[in-house]
Amino acid sequence: MAGNAPTPMQTDKADIDESLYSRQLYVLGHDAMRRMAESNLLLVGCKGLGIEIAKNLALAGIKSLTLHDPSPIEIADLSSQFYFQEKDVGKNRAEVSALCLRDLNQYVDIKVDNSSLSSNLLKQFTVVILADAPFKTCLEINDVCHSAGIRFISCQSRGVFGNIFADFGEGFVVHDTNGEPCLSAMISSVTQETPGTVTTLDEVRHGFETGDFVSFTEVQGMTELNGCEPMEIKVTGPYTFTVADTSKLSAYKSGGYAKQVKVPVKVDFKSMRDSVADPEYTISDFAKMDRLPQLLLGFQAVDAFLEQHGQLPMPGNAEHGKQVVAIAKDLNSKSRTMVDEVDEMLIRQMASNARGDLSPMAAVLGGIGAQEALKACSGKFSPIKQWFMFDCTEALPEEELPPSEYELKGTRYDGQIAVFGKNLHERIMGLNYFLVGAGAIGCEMLKNWALMGLGCGADGCVHLTDMDTIEKSNLNRQFLFRPTDIQKLKATTAAEAVTKMNPSFNVKCYSTRVGPDTEDLFDDDFFENLDGVCNALDNVQARLYMDQRCVYYQRPLLESGTLGTKGNVQVVVPNMTESYGSSRDPPEKSIPICTLKNFPNAIEHTIQWARDDFEGVFKQSQDDINSYLGMPDYLATLKKQPGTALTTLEALKENLVTKKPSSFTDCVVWARLRFEDLFHNQIKQLLFNFPLDMVTSAGAPFWSAPKRPPAPLVFDTENASHLGYITAAANLRAFNYGIKGSGDPSVIKAALADVMVPEFTPQKGVKIQVTEGEASEAAAAGGDMDEDCMQRIVSELPPPGSLG
Repeated sequence: MAGNAPTPMQTDKADIDESLYSRQLYVLGHDAMRRMAESNLLLVGCKGLGIEIAKNLALAGIKSLTLHDPSPIEIADLSSQFYFQEKDVGKNRAEVSALCLRDLNQYVDIKVDNSSLSSNLLKQFTVVILADAPFKTCLEINDVCHSAGIRFISCQSRGVFGNIFADFGEGFVVHDTNGEPCLSAMISSVTQETPGTVTTLDEVRHGFETGDFVSFTEVQGMTELNGCEPMEIKVTGPYTFTVADTSKLSAYKSGGYAKQVKVPVKVDFKSMRDSVADPEYTISDFAKMDRLPQLLLGFQAVDAFLEQHGQLPMPGNAEHGKQVVAIAKDLNSKSRTMVDEVDEMLIRQMASNARGDLSPMAAVLGGIGAQEALKACSGKFSPIKQWFMFDCTEALPEEELPPSEYELKGTRYDGQIAVFGKNLHERIMGLNYFLVGAGAIGCEMLKNWALMGLGCGADGCVHLTDMDTIEKSNLNRQFLFRPTDIQKLKATTAAEAVTKMNPSFNVKCYSTRVGPDTEDLFDDDFFENLDGVCNALDNVQARLYMDQRCVYYQRPLLESGTLGTKGNVQVVVPNMTESYGSSRDPPEKSIPICTLKNFPNAIEHTIQWARDDFEGVFKQSQDDINSYLGMPDYLATLKKQPGTALTTLEALKENLVTKKPSSFTDCVVWARLRFEDLFHNQIKQLLFNFPLDMVTSAGAPFWSAPKRPPAPLVFDTENASHLGYITAAANLRAFNYGIKGSGDPSVIKAALADVMVPEFTPQKGVKIQVTEGEASEAAAAGGDMDEDCMQRIVSELPPPGSLG
């Protein structure tokens, strides 16, 4: 067994490189990442589909990946294998692949094994993956894996057809079926009956599903629910669900929260032999549900042809197509779950596509296959159960092409010509496309286009723009970049990497933002010479702008985006489909000011409150100071804003005169007093105005859902959250004033020891807004300017020139 030098280990939370895996951690979490970092995987097959799986697994951060493919590289492999070059023809596939994969992630041990696939070898691995192996081989290896409890995945890509099979054994534990954040809902009532009916507030649908488990907190009256074991629910409506017997519990009074609890689920998988006889499908396209058994039959027939003749069917060969159809009919007659009638046209298409090797198909199936392998390692997300069939026959030529169209000439593009014919391939070579963005999607698009030959003709070209530079966190998913590329421009670095994959790839790079200010560069001539545009952007504003340009110039647009494990693609064709900007997401529901400021009851409220506070204290205040120092007519302009003039002047005085820091200790004192005001004094005043036992004019408790009474905090230097707030706030304020900060806890605690915190006594007559109407009235009243007060504050401000 050949391998490289030992790689760094990552086995616990503290060892995970968060600067590299930050985006992935948001989706998977530390527990799943830890399980992945303890997993050893075997990948059999290193052509295009195999290398896509390997690349994704290496980026994700498993413990080790062993490659097995002793076959020599052929020129046709270059259709989809992006690490093979013409000079590599004849070399060992696995060894050439391993050399490149080792550069992707220092934490993953990439090995090569050229020995036979014996049971002793297979038993060394957590997961075994077969890429483009024939059914006979898959069945034999799965027999060993299933009996030994080894998780098994097989993937095949044949032209525009593909399949994935998963067998994770019996009793496989899924720790989190969907990866979504746990939902919570505020309770308005719980009945005493069998089963008990829980009603939630009708402000927002609870979002639970039948079979979910929930726990309860803060329930008053029926306190037995608090802290009980998670209870399975049955949803009876958007605001109601039932739980177990509550007839013998205390009567419900008020309040409470129901929170979703993720309960591990055990899933049993059948062996591949049993699954072929009695298949279960994960549906990829509900419009093609009836096609799934036909596709499984077709894949078996194509592989049976391979076993009988020692080669796959030739593209466009009618005789080979007939033979595959005959094999399919014979297999169907012997099947326990036979189809009513074999779809001969579909089977002939599968036969003609058997030698097809498309980079985009390898990318799609390789992405899904790698994701299934990560599920097998981590137990995160529900796995495929157990067959996944995929096809995009819509891309095939509408009319049957003559056999001469499929003539293979021993070039790197033979895998594509075998599917689409020579004429369409030549058109692809001559395309001019504009790719906007060289991030995760942009890297994948460049790789696919280079392997397809898009823009590789004499008249073809790909224009690429991205103004960003490479950061370490990009390396986890933007596979064209390496650690040595950090701080380099994405566009030029990506172009250099992809031209190594195909030296004929014509690419022109820009490091320019797309927008109205760059229309002198991306002008009429530029867009009129394009055949299409592909967006690989990360913001809606730029997407909308490019959509407008494509509508104006009547150019096709390929739009896509990802969010965690979710993704979307939209193909915009002029005069055939709606544009990207034709539909918009509804605006997010705004949070009432009174709720945000005084009565937050959901995590979203506290996040928004914190963002607003941060913006006002550490950004807006500094912007106001800079405007005061740099704009001669700033005060005159400020007086034209009666709603904010007085508060802005008061903030200027505080930041430039009364509380201007001269040392880091001053910043710590300021942070400590601010903590006291926000988390103690204001809360004590709120509870003074609205005591816990207060009732409304209707006789109902004031502190009833959705209102949640807060509790004043008592500052404690040993509390990590308390000290963390002081450290962050003090350093931010120090940064704004050009003062050297410190994150040393001992320095912070020493400064805190001398802080004198005034005793706070709630005051009568302090008005706190309860409703949105009251908040609006208060805002309007705040617009009344006190000219004398303003003039007094202005006179106390230092002249701008004295602060230069």
